[in-house]
Amino acid sequence: MPAKPMTYWNYIKVEELLALQSGLEGEDTMRNDEVMFVVVHQIDELWFKLALRELVLIRDLFAQRHVAEQSLSSAVRGLRRTVLLFGQVASHFALMETLTTRDYLAFRDKLYPASGFQSAQLREIEIIMGLQSADRIPLGHETYLRALQNPDGSPSPASRRVQARLEDLPSLRVALDEWLYRTPIDGSLPDDIGDEEHVRGVAEGFIEAHAREIDRNRQRAMSEALTPEDRERLDARYLREAESTRAFLLAEDLPEDTSADERSRRARIRAALLFIESYRELPLLAWPREVIDSIVALEQAFVIFRQRHARMVERVIGRRTGTGGSAGVEYLDQTALKYRVFRDVWAVRTLLLRQSALPELQNPSYYGFVAADDDTNA
Repeated sequence: MPAKPMTYWNYIKVEELLALQSGLEGEDTMRNDEVMFVVVHQIDELWFKLALRELVLIRDLFAQRHVAEQSLSSAVRGLRRTVLLFGQVASHFALMETLTTRDYLAFRDKLYPASGFQSAQLREIEIIMGLQSADRIPLGHETYLRALQNPDGSPSPASRRVQARLEDLPSLRVALDEWLYRTPIDGSLPDDIGDEEHVRGVAEGFIEAHAREIDRNRQRAMSEALTPEDRERLDARYLREAESTRAFLLAEDLPEDTSADERSRRARIRAALLFIESYRELPLLAWPREVIDSIVALEQAFVIFRQRHARMVERVIGRRTGTGGSAGVEYLDQTALKYRVFRDVWAVRTLLLRQSALPELQNPSYYGFVAADDDTNA
């Protein structure tokens, strides 16, 4: 028996989709403002669904013991798609801003004590990216996990979803760290004899090169200073930059109780980041540096989404307490500032040098490098 011919409306379930904006039970009609509010948030959840699928796929790729070079292009494509998805969500805030304060207040009480903070998928995105529970900002009178439960404290579909995600390890950040840890640094791999000393030497070379660049900039700035106080401030500022560079690359900035093994491991991950970014023209590093660029773009897009959300809320309802008892705009501003996952990826950008100031590689041929005057280029 031949299959029933497919139609557009059946394939994407148009009728079911259009029936999902019916409002609260017992309501006869909803005004356009409220329908728009509901539709925008439903669309946001659909974008979150796609973002989650991409992030899980990317995480799974980097969680493999061996990540094939040719598979990195798929990871980059997924990261770029997720960046666009976050951009789509952020763009919806312009539509939300067509609500006046009075328009929104007309139906805001219906939401109480519901809140957008109860978006389980948004919490899932934070978790899969690598945000730690200990780093979360309190919502108000309850934890984020309690906010996802039913009012009586029993498990809800949202709380079950998030609990399952908490158990879905590793996070993208951890998987990415594992991949970076295995990166060959100037031809040396973690299991090679003398690797730790080799990586330390590479780091020291960067530290010395960075110190020379800082001193160069310091001398120029000092010569243009107008007062002794200015020169003193500039001198201290450049000194702090040099000290923080060394502390970061040697992982001396970690808590005092950090084990020697973990300090060594973190130092290697940071050295790998700096190595990939600094020698990005080498063929073998082409896709790794695209991965790093895409991770930066991913977190940047997420931060912009948070910032845009805060400004929309402030524009529509000011700084009043949120429907769920949160600090409202103040909470949103704090998340945009503090909820940063890939901190080392961002920190490395402070250390990057112009190409002519970089330390010379010992093993450039390992990365497929061919000198311009090599006969094999002919």
